[in-house]
Amino acid sequence: MNDDKKKFDPVDKPKHYNVHPSFVECIQITEHMNFCMGNAMKYIWRADEKNGIEDLRKAIWYLNREIERRVTVQVMTLDLKDQLKGSK
Repeated sequence: MNDDKKKFDPVDKPKHYNVHPSFVECIQITEHMNFCMGNAMKYIWRADEKNGIEDLRKAIWYLNREIERRVTVQVMTLDLKDQLKGSK
C-alpha cells in the first residue's frame, strides 16, 4: 500500500481536508462552529484541493445565510427590548 493510501481515506480522512500546511484537520476547527460557519470554513479550506471557485461560491452562500440569521436574531432582540421597555 502506498503512503497516500495509509494517510488518507475518502470517508475518515479525505485528502482535501488533511493537506493544510499546519497539519490541522479541517474538522478540528469546524466542529467548534455553528453549521453555516463550519460549512463556509470547510469550503474555503478545501477550495484549492477540490473544486476551486465553486467551493468559494458555496462558502459565500453559507456566509450570507449566517449573516441573514444573525441580522434576524439582532432585529428580534431589539424588538423584544423595545417591547419590554414599553410594558414598564
